[in-house]
Amino acid sequence: MCSGRELMKQQLEDIVREMRRRGTPYQEAVDEFKKAFLSVVLRANNGNQSKSAKQLGVHRNTLTRTILAMHIDLKAMRPSARRRPPQAELHALPRRRERLP
Repeated sequence: MCSGRELMKQQLEDIVREMRRRGTPYQEAVDEFKKAFLSVVLRANNGNQSKSAKQLGVHRNTLTRTILAMHIDLKAMRPSARRRPPQAELHALPRRRERLP
């Protein structure tokens, strides 16, 4: 029976073999892995770059440059439930009535 780490290594080797079979160039394979790895960490931190950089052991500015270079969409990783509505929608909300003394 394989341990979790051995199973993960086997799965990664299977992916590498498939990419090689399809003729994926080395740099493209590395970039895809890097993008997927960073996306998983960023998603786990709701797109928070500071927390993600700390977990990855890199400087936040390095992570930011990598995100931009790899065209990773941070908006897709942030929970939309926490976003404030646009200002136009805020004005459309009914105001609370003030109490009279």
